[in-house]
Amino acid sequence: MPLVGCGRAASRETLRFWAMGREGEVAHELLAGFRAEHPNIELRIEQLPWTAAHEKLLTAFAGDATPDVAQLGNTWLPELVALNAIEPLDDRVAASPDIGRADYFDGIWDTNRIDGRLYGLPWYVDTRLLFYRRDLLARAGFEAPPSSWDEWLAMQLAIKRLVGPGRYAVLLPLNEYDPLVALALQQDEPLLRDGGRYGNFRSEGFRRTWRYFLSMFERGLAPPASNNEIANVWNEFGRGYFSFYISGPWQIGEFRRRLPAELQPSWATAPLPGPTGPGASIAGGSSLALFRRARRKEAAWALVRYLSRPAVQQRFYTLTGNLPPRRTSWEAPALAGDAKVRAFADQLERVRPVPQVPEWERIATELRLVTERVVRGDIAADLALAELDARADRILEKRRWMLERSP
Repeated sequence: MPLVGCGRAASRETLRFWAMGREGEVAHELLAGFRAEHPNIELRIEQLPWTAAHEKLLTAFAGDATPDVAQLGNTWLPELVALNAIEPLDDRVAASPDIGRADYFDGIWDTNRIDGRLYGLPWYVDTRLLFYRRDLLARAGFEAPPSSWDEWLAMQLAIKRLVGPGRYAVLLPLNEYDPLVALALQQDEPLLRDGGRYGNFRSEGFRRTWRYFLSMFERGLAPPASNNEIANVWNEFGRGYFSFYISGPWQIGEFRRRLPAELQPSWATAPLPGPTGPGASIAGGSSLALFRRARRKEAAWALVRYLSRPAVQQRFYTLTGNLPPRRTSWEAPALAGDAKVRAFADQLERVRPVPQVPEWERIATELRLVTERVVRGDIAADLALAELDARADRILEKRRWMLERSP
């Protein structure tokens, strides 16, 4: 466990910060300025692997051993709020003029609000948009990416005619639920109804998404395959096995590293198309949260404020490629001057949270499993929607029981 600061003077406070994965690796370097500004604080950083972080957080809560500050995936916030483990931040934000609510992307901010209160401050953001082969799209007769579902379907059909049998227009991996969820968030109806008590997959909005999504497989535009069945996603994209791919910001670096130099001008990024115009996508990323049992809350908040500075967020992007949640942070040339990255800023203006219930990830996994069964012909598409609602309702049974008994 790396330590930032080694002095043991009696006047120094010890502040514990948990960060995950790559973020934990760069935290020592990123926080050198904080250490210089706060010589009275000994900052202890513990790096956790993402695969073990969730369980360790719950174990720490049960054992009264939580850190002062932690990085949390924003889908984890509802569970920790339900446990009363983390502290609301509304009053602290209101008293901190350097943290302007209006400077944050709305949908990302909303992922941190539960029952009208703010429980996390966005640290970096994530969403999904289109990666596409601009050269193949041009050869198919289109000079710009799609802005609506109808345009996107027309482009896919044209690309399929161009590339012929054995190749496809779009890759929608069956072991990922994010593309389907992103398209479903573009509808007016929520994915869960009655305050997150029941599944809402038989709603008309989700039915529209469902029909559109499945049509790409039914028309032979998408291969009925998972990522594991594609030998190498980047090589297959490069050879034109597919021309559209819905993915996240980390893929920019992967495509730049893995595609040959002659193909670099041939691909681009664009916001997701929506039913009738530019569409919404998933509001994802990580947030910074203060634990209720933190012993040094003022020092903990000082750390959160430091990590929220635009200049520090820009440095964080340089170190990790993680996208900043504040609009002013995007004024840096490395972000504003990169067209492939800038498409994410456009998409981030239209993102929505997934359902803010602790059970969401389990429900999303069931969505993925049922979708794969439909695509492979194991269950009829219409029957699958009733099955999805039934599975979601079973998962949410304990939630309903608790809500019925809450004051």
